[in-house]
Amino acid sequence: MTPKKVIRAYLIITGLYNLSASLIWGVNTLFLLAAGLNIFQVFIANAVFTASMALFEIPTGVLADTRGRRTSFLLSVLVVMLGTLGYVAASIFHVGLWLFIVMSVVLGLGYTFYSGAVEAWLVDALNASGYDGQLDVVFSRGAMVFGVAMLIGTVGGGALGTINLAIPFVLRAVLLAVVFGVSFFMMHDLGFSPRPLNWTTVLPEMQTVARDSIRFGWGKPTVRLLMATSFVLSAYMMWGFYAWQPYFLDLLGEDAPWVAGVVAALISLSTIAGNALVSRFSGIIKRRTTILIGAVAVMSLATIMVGLTGSFWVAVGLFLLIMMMFGMMQPVKQSYLHSCIPSDKRATVVSFDSLVGSGGSVMGQMGLGWLSQNVSIASGYVVVGGFTLLAIPVLGLLRRFNEPADFFAPRHIGEEDNPSVM
Repeated sequence: MTPKKVIRAYLIITGLYNLSASLIWGVNTLFLLAAGLNIFQVFIANAVFTASMALFEIPTGVLADTRGRRTSFLLSVLVVMLGTLGYVAASIFHVGLWLFIVMSVVLGLGYTFYSGAVEAWLVDALNASGYDGQLDVVFSRGAMVFGVAMLIGTVGGGALGTINLAIPFVLRAVLLAVVFGVSFFMMHDLGFSPRPLNWTTVLPEMQTVARDSIRFGWGKPTVRLLMATSFVLSAYMMWGFYAWQPYFLDLLGEDAPWVAGVVAALISLSTIAGNALVSRFSGIIKRRTTILIGAVAVMSLATIMVGLTGSFWVAVGLFLLIMMMFGMMQPVKQSYLHSCIPSDKRATVVSFDSLVGSGGSVMGQMGLGWLSQNVSIASGYVVVGGFTLLAIPVLGLLRRFNEPADFFAPRHIGEEDNPSVM
């Protein structure tokens, strides 16, 4: 495969997978509230989902680094489909929080089969096919495709949720079946040699993955600081993304799922704008940490203001700015991380980074969920905005290492990012 074909496959798979996933993102909290949960129980279910991701990261990382990244991704599609249909069943039978918790565990397992595997597949396939461009550009384009898919999915999910909040979940399961078929034929491991895995070797493989995670992940100072950043920011992102739905509708004074869909669509556009800024800034800014520190500062201050304002329009505008900064940070952080780890440990270390982020997310959702229920959602935004400022000194320490990965490759005037990937 040529780099162009690899990237095309990556963009198609990323777009379809995230289109199906995003159908519920604009209405998920509203769906759970309508099913009889209170706001604290909503974040308990979400925290269980995130904790499950942390629990399963190493076992699923073993599968991705032995049987292959394609196998891991196809399993992700099937398991997420099962968990999505389980959410619908839980809402129909009104059995309370426990079935949502069970299905959240299933969904967490499904997403860990995805996390790290697709990124590792892409980077290895690009290296094997002779790609010599910057990974930031590919990741930012993938993020832009993600944003477009999110735009379509959240608007569609919000519109369908106006009819019935369960419809986006059912449609998501149908689209995941399509994703499975497309990925089965388009995604093939390249630059990676699968290894045998059986029940007698699972535990030793898990021990190996754990050791590699410590050695190449937490044991390397620069990667450790990137993971610490993931922990701090993840404490905010999952809670912040789902808390805005009831908070913004309360500020607006209307119970309208379609409004949540429109706001979610605007969020995806803001994320796309942030992704697009990566290519522009990488040509005029020398260091990745400059972008990361600036984006965190803006995001933190805007988050505090979201909690302090009483205006729907101001809160929405600030939140769009937050998501633009997040869209700019993610590809840059991904590229930095991948530049610091060896190819054969790529899925392992990326999954370990996700595990650390999941730990922060669980703590954030439980603590901020309790605060939302007993004080207010607005107070949660103020508290977490102050907390994310802690990422700035962490990134400052990272900058002092002067790692080659911190510096963008120089480009000549008029040079394209990589015409061959278009």
